[in-house]
Amino acid sequence: MAKALSAAKIAEILKLHSEGLSRNEIARRTGVSAGSVTKHCRTAGAAFDRSLTKDATEAKQVDLAAARLTLAQRLNVAANDMLDMIDKPFTVFNFGGKDNTFAEATLDSAPVEARRTIVTSAAIVFDKISRIVEKDNGGLEQTVGVLDALAGNLSAAAAMLRAQDDVPVEDA
Repeated sequence: MAKALSAAKIAEILKLHSEGLSRNEIARRTGVSAGSVTKHCRTAGAAFDRSLTKDATEAKQVDLAAARLTLAQRLNVAANDMLDMIDKPFTVFNFGGKDNTFAEATLDSAPVEARRTIVTSAAIVFDKISRIVEKDNGGLEQTVGVLDALAGNLSAAAAMLRAQDDVPVEDA
């Protein structure tokens, strides 16, 4: 069983909370577990603002969705480039033999084995792109929602700063 915190330690936790520090930062500074920090703050009627964490998580999800779509676009270009190679002149070569020779030839189009490899690779890319697009269905709406939430939080933060510093809106 964990030992009870002293009144001085609880007061320190509450003071750091009133300064706006995060739960984890208070835990680091006081050497108390994050759960204890939450418990003592809750008991004192103090709560932590989780909206910034939620906004950051949503923004990260939007960034990852954008990265997936960028990758899907690049894969699509690469697959199309490979498919375009099938009917263009195709150079084949051979190294080796006991005399370590090199030979090459240019064919009118890709040979059967190269065609099979290209088509299989393009099919795999198509499958991956399809999964990316399915996963990101509606991503634009989520992006707009996250940006609206961030704009609202920034406006609220600006209003708080203006109120603290008594800065007129026209001067801000």
